[in-house]
Amino acid sequence: MEKIKVFALGGLDECGKNMYVIEVDEDIYIIEAGYKYPDKSSPGIDLIIPNYQYILDHQDQIRGIIISHGHMDEMGALAYIFRDHDLNIPIYGTSVTHAMIRLHANRLGFNNHYRFVEIKNNDRIQIGSHEFQFFQTAHMIAGSIGFSLHTEQGEVVYSGEFIVEYNNHPKYKLDINQIAKIAERDVLLLMSESRYADHPGYTAPSHRVTPLIQKTFQDAPGRTLVALYEHNVYNLNEIVKLAIDQNKKMIFFGKESSELLETLNSVGEFIIPKNNLATMDDIFRIREQDIVIILLGNRDTLYRQIELLATGEGEEKKLTIQPNDTFFVIAPPQIGTETLAVSAIDEIYRTGANVINITKKQISSMHAQEEDLKTMLSLLKPRYYMPIAGEFRHILANARVAVSMNHGYTHLNTFVLDNGMVLSFENKKALPLQETIPVSDLLVDGSGVGDVGDVVLTDRQKLADDGVICMALTVSKVEKRVIAGPDVQMRGFVLVKDSETLLHDLADTFVEMVEEQLQKDGNMEIAKQNTYEKAIRMVRKSTGKDPMILPLIVEIE
Repeated sequence: MEKIKVFALGGLDECGKNMYVIEVDEDIYIIEAGYKYPDKSSPGIDLIIPNYQYILDHQDQIRGIIISHGHMDEMGALAYIFRDHDLNIPIYGTSVTHAMIRLHANRLGFNNHYRFVEIKNNDRIQIGSHEFQFFQTAHMIAGSIGFSLHTEQGEVVYSGEFIVEYNNHPKYKLDINQIAKIAERDVLLLMSESRYADHPGYTAPSHRVTPLIQKTFQDAPGRTLVALYEHNVYNLNEIVKLAIDQNKKMIFFGKESSELLETLNSVGEFIIPKNNLATMDDIFRIREQDIVIILLGNRDTLYRQIELLATGEGEEKKLTIQPNDTFFVIAPPQIGTETLAVSAIDEIYRTGANVINITKKQISSMHAQEEDLKTMLSLLKPRYYMPIAGEFRHILANARVAVSMNHGYTHLNTFVLDNGMVLSFENKKALPLQETIPVSDLLVDGSGVGDVGDVVLTDRQKLADDGVICMALTVSKVEKRVIAGPDVQMRGFVLVKDSETLLHDLADTFVEMVEEQLQKDGNMEIAKQNTYEKAIRMVRKSTGKDPMILPLIVEIE
């Protein structure tokens, strides 16, 4: 009987950076390839992707990369992986997902070659030696899917990100019928998302924004502005429907908004009647009550766009917010953007416009809550359960949901794992954890991947916390003496009342260390190291601070 291994290269004990691996004998399947945003411990870092060395080492065995939907935490790493390596690995996903992958690479300026294989709801596809059955899920973007992988030991089911949603737009429904058919077979393992596992009840219908804004949207006396995260295509659909129903004209504001509209249109996802579309050139030719201006962005870029618009500092001078406008902000702040969000929203209020700020308490993200997870478990009845995709507390909450159902789930068949821990199955039995796979983060700084290490991050943190002291002088090796300087400069360093004394002491120490070394062997690297060690002790004793200290010695003959 086939042997199965399941593990994560990213996505466990963290939100984002999802990348899971399923090995069935010699066939390897990569599930997701996402990124996450850094926290305060990684200053200057743009984003973090999984270390994908495992993919490079096993590319001959990898039968495909399956992307469940077009969000960055699922597909954001692909652009960097395929830019830097010529991989002939097919990428399985829906047309919407493939379009979002292409859009991401284009925005980064990467000329990536992808080998796409399109899948649709209910498709049964042979990938390598095994059959996959795909099913539609209800998530924030159309084209979201989960799948069941058929093996000799039973079905391995990956739920994707989902909520239980029946009565909705046909592209945003969980395909319960298909899942029930999969449940008729023996389900060995279910892998299911965890991010909202600690939220009671079902997510639906609290993910819908229409009931919260419909009346205000309809009765707005002037122009209507709506700010949304571009990944939340579900809520964008709601806004578009409201505008069409009320025969209003939509203007997609800014480059990112226009790109997303064009991308979704290209795959037939977002067809807006021409009658309901307008451009900034039309803004003064249309009645104010008939205008809906839509701003889309990703995390902090959306709030920067809002703030520039509110303060009148943006590039588009035709649009200034007026007291008669109604401004809907349907973008609850994400971790790391709270300060920027508060500042931006405050600026909108200063314009005098009617501001409707939809908060996390009013609207839920489309992730599975407690009852959604119970529904999936009750339908599939897997032998084993593996919570994935979330911080440790989310994954633990997901496991507790399973155990609380009294369906036979215990610590013996419900696995709370970390990245790199390998879950193995033989003869339909889970084996004790016998091996681990090396895992780590790759830091993306600008266009560079993995160029920034711990030393650089430590230096950046020092600069941010305690500033820098730069010291420079010039020496003559022939005369064995200091001929210019020293010059000592402090930047970002809190000057205490004795700062002048400290500056003189540092300068004297610098000269002393250099002259001492000139009389010995003239090795200025040793002089710089000795200067650093003595200077840092002086600064710590005098100020309690730990700044970066940079001695610079210019040598002339």
